[in-house]
This record gives sequence, C-alpha cells and structure tokens, in this order.
Amino acid sequence: MAGERDDGLAAANWPEIVRRIRARTPARLLVGRAGAAYPTGTQLELREAHAAARDAVRAEMDARAIFGASFLEQWKLFEVSTQAANKREFLLRPDLGRHFTDSARTEIFNRCSKGNDLQIAIGDGLSVPAVAAQVPSLIPLLYQSAITRGWTVGQTFVVRYCRVGILNEIGELLGPKVVVLLIGERPGLAYMAYRPDSTHTDANRNLVSNIHARGLGPEDAADRILRLAERMITARTSGGNLRIDSNVPRTIIGEI
Repeated sequence: MAGERDDGLAAANWPEIVRRIRARTPARLLVGRAGAAYPTGTQLELREAHAAARDAVRAEMDARAIFGASFLEQWKLFEVSTQAANKREFLLRPDLGRHFTDSARTEIFNRCSKGNDLQIAIGDGLSVPAVAAQVPSLIPLLYQSAITRGWTVGQTFVVRYCRVGILNEIGELLGPKVVVLLIGERPGLAYMAYRPDSTHTDANRNLVSNIHARGLGPEDAADRILRLAERMITARTSGGNLRIDSNVPRTIIGEI
C-alpha cells in the first residue's frame, strides 16, 4: 500500500512495471510486509474482503429488491426454486441445488416456450451481490445480440438456491440448443452448455468468467457469451469437445 515499505523500498519509488502491474489487478500483489506478515492496512483489507465473501454466500435472493419492479415486469421474470429448502441446506447439500422441485418444473414448463436457440436463466449461486451487479446490464445485451443473429430466445427466469448442474434439468425441460446460466459468484460467471441433459457433467460445460467492473465489462461479456453460443450451435457440442479456435475466446470448465 502507499507509504508501506518493501525491503526498504518506498512504494512511491517502485519501478514503473510494478506500479502498472498493481494498477491492473485487485489481487494483493507486491503489497510489502511487516516482518513475516502483511502490513496492517493489507491485513484489514483482507479481513474486510473475507467478511464480504461470507456475507455474499449467505445472502438470500430477493428478485424485486435486486432488479426492481420495472425490470421484472419488462422481462417478465418469475422465480422458481431447487430442492434445497433454505440457504443452509443449499450450502450443505449441493446436490439439491441441481434439481428443481416438482412445482418449479411445472411452472417452467407452463410459462416457457420450448426448443429455442437460446435459453437464459439467472441463479443466485454463491453470490447474490454478483447477480445484482452484473445481470441487469447483461440481460438486455444478450437478448439484443441474440435477436440480431436471428435466434429465438426463451423466457428468462430466476432460480433460487441454484447450482450449475441445474443446466441439465433446464435442457431436459425446455429443449433449447444452448442454455446460458448467469450465476452468482465472485467474480461473475456465465455457464453454458449445448443441449444439456442428465448425462452432462462439468466436461460438457463452458464458462465465461471475470464479469465485473475491473474485468470483463457487460458489452464484452455479452459478445463472448454469444460468440461462444454460436460456436456451440455450429459444432453441435460444448465443453471439452468444443474445439477452440482464434475466433472464440478461450474458456474454462468448472462447477460450483
């Protein structure tokens, strides 16, 4: 931090390359030390970030508070839940967050059209604040870009107590070509799969990550998501079977 010393070198006198590295990332790089520990300022920032992460994991989804009534009405968003009965069960039983309740399946089936090119869902995941920060900007951009491509887009909905594996049930219920799950995580994530079904694992999924203010902005994120979806539709596959060429940003595979 400014004013701290690292092996006798004042931060103000750090080489240009060090200042440029630190300006490009919020990671705690080259922050100096006090003996064998972080400086006091860095220690306090670390504890603050840890507390924020714990709060984010335990926060409850309130779609009206997050998006506002006008946004919900504009996009006709409705909320369903997985088999996890509450946040504690969701955290202790990840498997329950990968399956809808019977009532949720019925509502999705009745309110959403089937067989679209693109189906978008919003999940609370492990960071409701990330959903609140990124989704309102992403949804309009994704819809606009998909429609420009001549694609059909299904009715978006919100999933409470959501894990990435819910992609499989969305695919089986609605039969879209590509499912995009905008799920809360720090930083923001968009998980994607081509025609997901009950046989899919992490190996069949791709993601676009680092969607946040100091990473991938909403315009670039939407562009990457749609270009990746386009590649999936052309190749008729996703995940590890999807060949990544120079026209498609590299992605990584994972589960939360």
